[in-house]
Amino acid sequence: MAVESAQLVKVGNVEELTGPKVVSGGRHGIVVFPSDGTFYAVDNRCPHMGFPLHQGSVCDGILTCHWHHARFDLASGGTFDPWADDVRSYETVVEDGVVYVDTKPKPVDVIARQKDRLQDGLEQDINLVMVKAVLALFEAGAPREDIVQVIADFGAQYRDAGWRSGMTILAAMNNLLDQLDRDDQVLGLYHGAVNVAMECAGEPPRFQLDPLPQTDVPLERIKAWFRQFIEVRDRDGAERALLSAIHAGAAPDQLADMLFAAATDHVYLDVGHTLDFINKSTEMLDSIGWQQSETILPSLIPGLTMARRSEEINSWRHPVDLISMMEPIYERLPGLFERQGSGEWDGFDELADTLLGDDPEAIMRQLVEAMESGAHLTQISQTLSYAAALRVAKFHTSNEFADWISVLHTFTYCNALHQGLKRSPSPELARGILHGASRIYLDRFLNMPAARLPERRNTDNEPTDANELLDRLQDRLNREQQVNESALTVHRYLSLGHDPARLIATLGHTLLREDAEFHSYQMLEAGVALFHELRPERPEAANRVLVGVARYLAAHSPTPRAMLQTAKTAMRLQRGEEVFRDDVED
Repeated sequence: MAVESAQLVKVGNVEELTGPKVVSGGRHGIVVFPSDGTFYAVDNRCPHMGFPLHQGSVCDGILTCHWHHARFDLASGGTFDPWADDVRSYETVVEDGVVYVDTKPKPVDVIARQKDRLQDGLEQDINLVMVKAVLALFEAGAPREDIVQVIADFGAQYRDAGWRSGMTILAAMNNLLDQLDRDDQVLGLYHGAVNVAMECAGEPPRFQLDPLPQTDVPLERIKAWFRQFIEVRDRDGAERALLSAIHAGAAPDQLADMLFAAATDHVYLDVGHTLDFINKSTEMLDSIGWQQSETILPSLIPGLTMARRSEEINSWRHPVDLISMMEPIYERLPGLFERQGSGEWDGFDELADTLLGDDPEAIMRQLVEAMESGAHLTQISQTLSYAAALRVAKFHTSNEFADWISVLHTFTYCNALHQGLKRSPSPELARGILHGASRIYLDRFLNMPAARLPERRNTDNEPTDANELLDRLQDRLNREQQVNESALTVHRYLSLGHDPARLIATLGHTLLREDAEFHSYQMLEAGVALFHELRPERPEAANRVLVGVARYLAAHSPTPRAMLQTAKTAMRLQRGEEVFRDDVED
């Protein structure tokens, strides 16, 4: 090989190179090692944590980094330790007793490589590998839907128990991504990946069944089969029916209808999670493509078949039998569904007040009256979601801390119901309105006493400048027991007409810097969705929803922030910083 290429850099004479030597090239220099009578060149930066590899050692063709003992095949750069990643290697040339290195790296498909690394991180449950891969994919311009699909496919296939909190966090963060700052977008998908991997760790994988061989069965018949299999908790039968509907070409709204109908055949399944999981799966498929439904949707079946049914719970039967109260209305729902009006209904405030009251018969009666008077089901479900959000906004801190999750479950159930009715309305899913309203009624004691909304408190001590308010909110969420104080700051910000997009991005940032519990992600995503819906016509109501979001996040902050520390390390490495030095901290 003639020494003519501008890519070749002289390293030194053969007899002089008895140990590693660093030359210019790559991002951080290239180190050339003599070994077994030849010369090998790799990046002078350990891909794990950036330690200079020229300070490592070579034995039997293996290069070992002396910081965390990552080991690499010197010839190819391949690692023996999946947590470390391969190190980039370069060609060397010896001519006339002189060693040269070709500084042009061997070609690598960065996006394909980093998708593989993301898969490795998920399989090995290694946070640093996951965040580095997500960050590299963002840097390489990979579509975010591709990143979500890698994580979602893993979560759907590697947990026999099916869809749970990890997949829900991933879907919620994907929904919010465009409303977050760039670094927080990386954190959002990283949080989704970490929670999916953690949930799958040590779990048996899911082995998918086949659809029925006959695909010309009418969809209504398959839907009836599916509901019957869920009724008797037959997981295999339900999965084959669902897969058969997919293979028969059922449209997305038809598949959603099957799942929603089965979920509302019983009352408030699994404290509301089941309906929310179905809704999140459909939202995820809207993003990554419904061609993935065969992989994603069957993961819902274990939850559907095994969910606890609230009609079996004493509080729904005694002292008021809510189940018996709802049953006669079920029979009227098909007719009421057909009589839906054009949406010219102005009973929002009155219905919300009644929903938050303590008379279940009045609640049921007013729901029926709203349907009879021309309200669209989505107007009713929107009101339902708002009433449930107010339970959070008025949750008093004298309650047991665990009861935050009770009002959260109700709100996310109502949000899922509302989104489902927009997607695939049906008389069966309309039963969820009655279920959600009953759950709001059962939560009434959590607003006794009710926390005062910040609009009824003195906010004169709060700043007026938008930046100062956002900084104050972040500071308050840095400290414990700042629930009402955080609510005051959010109310002040919105009441002064400041840009809500910046507030939402800040709320997202405060969540993603924490090692958040599952329900906090749900609260932020559902609250932001409802805020956007209400704001054009009901700005005060919309503001109260974000007040509820802030109160919930404040109640669950701060945390140890271990995930953030890992992400910061990955970001520093991506910028080329030397994390083994202490200059930054000093």
